[in-house]
Amino acid sequence: MTKTEPHKFSIAPMMEWTDRHCRFFHRTITERALLYTEMVTADAIIHGDTERLLGFSEAEHPVALQLGGSDPEKLQQATQIANEFGYDEVNLNIGCPSDRVQNGSFGACLMREPELVRECMTAIGEVSEKPPTVKCRIGVDEMDDDEGLQNFVGIVKGSGVNTFIVHARKAWLQGLSPKQNREVPPLNYERVYKLKADHPELTIIINGGIETLEQASEHLAHTDGVMMGRAAYHTPYILERVDKRMFFEYTDKKSRFDIAEAMIPYIERELDKGTRLHQITRHMLGLFHGEPNARMYRRILSTEANKEGAGLEVYNAALDCMRHSQDQELAS
Repeated sequence: MTKTEPHKFSIAPMMEWTDRHCRFFHRTITERALLYTEMVTADAIIHGDTERLLGFSEAEHPVALQLGGSDPEKLQQATQIANEFGYDEVNLNIGCPSDRVQNGSFGACLMREPELVRECMTAIGEVSEKPPTVKCRIGVDEMDDDEGLQNFVGIVKGSGVNTFIVHARKAWLQGLSPKQNREVPPLNYERVYKLKADHPELTIIINGGIETLEQASEHLAHTDGVMMGRAAYHTPYILERVDKRMFFEYTDKKSRFDIAEAMIPYIERELDKGTRLHQITRHMLGLFHGEPNARMYRRILSTEANKEGAGLEVYNAALDCMRHSQDQELAS
């Protein structure tokens, strides 16, 4: 892969969203986008059920593991464990502003401690089978956007890390909820562009508020890659054009029904393992976004798929609803 691949286009790690079912669904739509796990803490990996926390399907590659933590020794131990699972990247979260993360002294608050982050990345890099990366913000609280970010990157790159994924918003740790931190602090894309211009030797990926592939293409004129978050999750069919638009691979266009039907074998396998239908289909509610009868499709999956014993018949009923709508439209 070239320098800008696999990071040219990626889907952001999102807590309670980008689990293994979500990632398999997204991989059904795009073969090339880099996928990320939800953030998993080093302590959880060391003391928890590693198969449940780290297991994933081979079909998900390329897929990156996002770690949370601030103890270099624990992060190193967690990385060693994760090596056994074959992730394509290990990423350290220096951007999450939640209270839980702050109380654990990691996430966005670590932007104030670049020397500690450098120690963490050095420890991870010593054992990681793939070059580790950092995901951060442009700043935190009263930190000056430019000087603070430049200082942070300048120190952390001393660990040998050369890829920074930068959410182009500050994180305000006091006074704003995690949801507000994704929306209220103003976007400052120019700050990320400047970081790349000042550090041409680094791979700089831009994140935050990117809603279309047209916007993604504009950012690629200034950065090495683009990470899309909520737009990819809520309107997943946008990903159907990623391989062609971002990676110049001219594959056959997939319809929404092609994608929905391609998920059926996976759903059947997971149901046989005891997975509840809703655990999978909750990530697929936006597949028919903007299409006639999409509300009914979402209603069926939201209400019926969560019931005890719900099986493939519920999923097929939701698809039949959309097929009926399509047939009516063609007949009119």
